[in-house]
Amino acid sequence: MTKLKNLPASVKARLLNVARTRHETFNDILVRYCIERLLYRLGQSKHADRFLLKGALLFVLWDDRVPRPTRDVDFLGFGNMEIDAIIDAFREIIATNAPPDGLHFEEASVRAEEIREGQEYGGVRINITAWLGKARIPMQIDVGSGDAVTPAPEVTDFPVLLDFPPPRVRAYPIYTVVAEKFEAIVSIGPRNTRMKDFHDLWFLSRRFDFDGSMLHQALSATFRRRGTVMEGELLPFTSEYVNDAARQAQWHGFLGRNALKTPPDQFPLLMAELREFVGPALKSNNQRWYAGKGWE
Repeated sequence: MTKLKNLPASVKARLLNVARTRHETFNDILVRYCIERLLYRLGQSKHADRFLLKGALLFVLWDDRVPRPTRDVDFLGFGNMEIDAIIDAFREIIATNAPPDGLHFEEASVRAEEIREGQEYGGVRINITAWLGKARIPMQIDVGSGDAVTPAPEVTDFPVLLDFPPPRVRAYPIYTVVAEKFEAIVSIGPRNTRMKDFHDLWFLSRRFDFDGSMLHQALSATFRRRGTVMEGELLPFTSEYVNDAARQAQWHGFLGRNALKTPPDQFPLLMAELREFVGPALKSNNQRWYAGKGWE
């Protein structure tokens, strides 16, 4: 059995094997492991109910076969959102007892600042340094507030890279993710260059089934909370928007950079599929969406 003092070296060697097997960079795997063990400590702490997982890590939660390299963690926060309170909370989280996993989270490294970009209602950005032996791992955590979550948050196990106990996390429901991504596409309008949101909506519609009534409720709640109109012909579905040459070029660029061959390569075809998925849910809808098939 590996001695405790050699645990960081053992973990590093095993993570190198994981990186080779998954055809991912060791740095991405190292950050992913660090995030995973932070989530475990959160789930074991008294703050487990205060932070709701959102953002890119949800795609790891839903389908770990799809690489989603990310150095950041995104939460929706509840309770006291003052900077000092958030710092205290994360210092307590990283100090929570956990089975030895080779990591040391540096309590003195916890820093926080207010953020507003990308946060409709403001938020707090936390920076933490972790160590695996002599390997330094910087982490960034964004905590937002004020979003509508429909239906209730999901509680599930986060997938693990090694044979350590899985984190038990509270996470955004997939319905809210669809609602927020589509609302962002609508509200940002022609200025939107985030092709990832279009891809993610397409990806979710091809991987998961959806209850039409619940999706309508989630869309309505998010649009209402953010003050966006959800009636009439929405801009992303107009001919001018769909057939814009610059947007087509952005979509081609996104597919090329990410080596994606499955989504439609023509932006108008992509939007036709997204309209088929989201369009009926903009109004009351008692049907069910079946992944890759459509509404029935």
